[in-house]
Amino acid sequence: MPVVKDALLIVIVIFVSFFWQISCAYSQSIVIDNKERSLDKDNTSFLAVDRSRNMLSHAQEWVSDANANITRLKYPTTLVDLYSSTGFSQFWENDRTIQDFINQLRIISLSQTNKELTARYQLLIQLQPQKNWQQYDVVATDTLLIYLSFIEQLQGKGKMWLFGENTPSKLPTPSQVSIEDILMNYENNQFNQFITRLKPQIAGYSQLVSSINRLESNPTLRWPVFIFNGKADPGSRIQFMSSLVTVLQRLGDFSPREAKRYQQQHKSLYTGSLVLAVKRFQARHGLQNDGIIGTQTQKWLALNVNQRVRLLALNAQRLRLWSTRIYTGIVVNIPNYYMNLWLDGRWVMNSKVIVGRPSRQTPIFNSKVNSVVFNPYWNVPSSITKRDILPKVRRSRSYLRRHNYEVIRSWGSSEKININSIPYNLLASSKFPYRLRQKPGKKNALGLYKFNIPNNQAIYLHDTSYPVLFNKHERALSSGCVRVLESKSLALALLQYSGKSKSQFKLYSGSKKTRTIRLNNSKKVPVEIIYQTAWINDEGAVNYRFDIYDYDKDPRNRKSLISAYNNN
Repeated sequence: MPVVKDALLIVIVIFVSFFWQISCAYSQSIVIDNKERSLDKDNTSFLAVDRSRNMLSHAQEWVSDANANITRLKYPTTLVDLYSSTGFSQFWENDRTIQDFINQLRIISLSQTNKELTARYQLLIQLQPQKNWQQYDVVATDTLLIYLSFIEQLQGKGKMWLFGENTPSKLPTPSQVSIEDILMNYENNQFNQFITRLKPQIAGYSQLVSSINRLESNPTLRWPVFIFNGKADPGSRIQFMSSLVTVLQRLGDFSPREAKRYQQQHKSLYTGSLVLAVKRFQARHGLQNDGIIGTQTQKWLALNVNQRVRLLALNAQRLRLWSTRIYTGIVVNIPNYYMNLWLDGRWVMNSKVIVGRPSRQTPIFNSKVNSVVFNPYWNVPSSITKRDILPKVRRSRSYLRRHNYEVIRSWGSSEKININSIPYNLLASSKFPYRLRQKPGKKNALGLYKFNIPNNQAIYLHDTSYPVLFNKHERALSSGCVRVLESKSLALALLQYSGKSKSQFKLYSGSKKTRTIRLNNSKKVPVEIIYQTAWINDEGAVNYRFDIYDYDKDPRNRKSLISAYNNN
């Protein structure tokens, strides 16, 4: 028995030892396998990083090679990202897309508002996409990024850059939204539509571009040079007949057939259909259309093709700043001296306006009419008190009484001060500690109606106590606010739009009491004060106006192209 037990014990030991060795081997194989898998994972990550680095390096070389000795790219990093995202695909492969982009750059070039885009426009004209598509594509895409940045920056700086101030040579990188728009539209095969949407989405833009094309349609024709000697009245003989007929014909005021017949029949006599053509010309340029060729008419006749093209192109870019469609709102065009009112998509009225003189300009801005004041007080701005009124008061204290002015302690007080109690030395503009207020009535400078439009420059629309000034043709005469000839009609239209009845309006306007009527929040009417010296009217005719604030200066010599006057 002891022998059997020993034999059995030996068998058990051998069996356990065998399985223990198998278990160790299996555990070791798992460890080895896990290590191998970990190494494989590390190798995969390393290869991915290496591949990414190679792709980035390739993209950088690809962009750099395409640009070799052509121009200095503005946004090389963004270009690398764009071409890496598309697998180095060609953005500019559609001729229609290329031409649309070139046409938009051309108008910017003609407007002389951005030197870099002008240079790129000229460069892209020289480069041929068929010869080296990679080179053309990279330069065109970099130019697109400049263009996008320019458009984005106009939202905040357009009222400087499109009105006489130079744009900086280096613009910030376009927003991520714009860059994503490029990729999304490219991937969705809508790149052409994307480029088309970059121009102002308003009918007036394409109309101005068409007018530019017509003016430039025959570049070999020379623009006549005028030699004026005084004015020319209808019925008189003029020496510059041929030049006059040529200009009127090229600008569309005289048909070629009429022009030819007139020159054959009348030679130097200024009469008949030619006078009518001059009147059409004068009306389109905001002049008194009396047919008399005086100083102002002569200025516009002498404006050559290149100068007119630049005005049209500049004003085409300004359309980016205004509403694309007026559904409800008041629009005042400063150099046109007119305002228009639309309500719920319907044109309601227009009116002559008086705007700020060149030394006290009406600003360009947007707001809303939030209230109409009947029989308003005029709280005289300090600047007007010091510059305009106090010099008259020093000559005669009775000036204030004669014009219904009150002296008020301060802007935070309503206490009245007797003018006779004020020492003469305090009437000096630099020492005057009070404010002036003009009482309501016929002599009040604001007239019977004031239209409050919140802004930080104390500008508003109002009636006037001196309507005879509206008989003037050039009406840059105010201290900055906008005087409205048809202010009563405007007040009635706004109150009715806000839910008031005509009888209520009569009650308010018939009373001598000062009353402020607030418009309903949903009926506050937008106000847009703009500055367009060229546009297309409803009849399709090009209209021009004098640049009363010298915003259209030629950036090369800082001279005004066609300034009306300096009325200080």
